[in-house]
Amino acid sequence: MTQPRIELRQLTRRLPSGDRELTILDNIDLTIEPGEFVAVLGPSGSGKSTLLALMAGLDRPTSGEIRIDGAPIQAMSEDELALLRRRKIGFVFQSFQLLSNLTARENVLLPIELLGLSKPFARADELLEAVGLADRGHHYPSQLSGGEQQRVALARAFAARPSILLADEPTGNLDGTTGRRILELLTELRAREGTTLVLVTHDPAVAALAGRQIHLLDGRVERDERARIPAPAEVPV
Repeated sequence: MTQPRIELRQLTRRLPSGDRELTILDNIDLTIEPGEFVAVLGPSGSGKSTLLALMAGLDRPTSGEIRIDGAPIQAMSEDELALLRRRKIGFVFQSFQLLSNLTARENVLLPIELLGLSKPFARADELLEAVGLADRGHHYPSQLSGGEQQRVALARAFAARPSILLADEPTGNLDGTTGRRILELLTELRAREGTTLVLVTHDPAVAALAGRQIHLLDGRVERDERARIPAPAEVPV
């Protein structure tokens, strides 16, 4: 049996709010398999971004367990969590989070060089070409449009070949046409690299690209739906 890529067991996150506690996530049980593309949906305040932060070890649960490739991470030290993220987890944010003093190519190179992987320049150039920016690698973020910056962020996210990619509203700051192109590139790269993708979105059209949709409401899993594979007669010719 394949080991789950991400496993959440009775995961709960509470925060103090005045004289009471506010429950952000409430007793979440969830398993995500290697290579899955999962969209997490829900209204504002439903716990979507908190769920992503917990999966990445950027936040710690109040109770429950988080396992990445079978290893519990909730008790890891900050140094151990940083190494885990460096080796296994890529990120794409709504705000592009590029380093302004580095060129596009240098931003993509950074995670590769931190891990000491072989042929870093070839890998960076390969990814910049994959996102259509082969001729813009020498430009700084301030010299790129929003869509171009997000394409650099995509290349950087895949640079160290992470087994998991976490994307939080990656098209939220982009216009519709640019956003669709970013989603196309994201799904193309995910399929090519065999990456497990967990994408937070409020947009049902974006979520429809995923093979599985998890709907959160008031910190709980309201629905967990897998895309139905059409019968042969239903597949369009």
